[in-house]
Amino acid sequence: MRRLVVTSVLLSMMLMVSHFALAHTEGHLATLTPPNGGQLRASGPFHLELVAKDGELTLYITDHGDSPIPTSGGQGKANIQAGKEGKRQSVVLEPVYANIMKAKGDFQITPETTVAVFLAIPGYETQGATFMPLASNGEGGEHHHHYDHDAAGEESNKHTH
Repeated sequence: MRRLVVTSVLLSMMLMVSHFALAHTEGHLATLTPPNGGQLRASGPFHLELVAKDGELTLYITDHGDSPIPTSGGQGKANIQAGKEGKRQSVVLEPVYANIMKAKGDFQITPETTVAVFLAIPGYETQGATFMPLASNGEGGEHHHHYDHDAAGEESNKHTH
């Protein structure tokens, strides 16, 4: 009887873990309507939603249960590139309110624009994600990256797919 209970518990845990893993894939995020009209990405423990307009980026950060992650004390950077051969610009993402970070700069958002976001929130490992802001929620981008930053703020990429 004890063996049956242990087996049942283990099977239940495996199902819960697999459901959790499936619930936070990019495919699943593509089926969701982003609450702020941006593009969603999963990155480590976060759901990131980027709303990009000419000259302004707004990043909303939540956990996998969609609870806000406070950005106070956090820092970030966004690399904006207008197509594969286009101009690349870096802007600083700064906490502005609750779970929101913003950046401003002299850039245009086009269908070819990619935005690579690097984010350091106190209490979490540094994370990053790549967005194509004018693509649909499920298209474009690279996801689930962990980044280490050196003192100059340069990143080295460790894929955690």
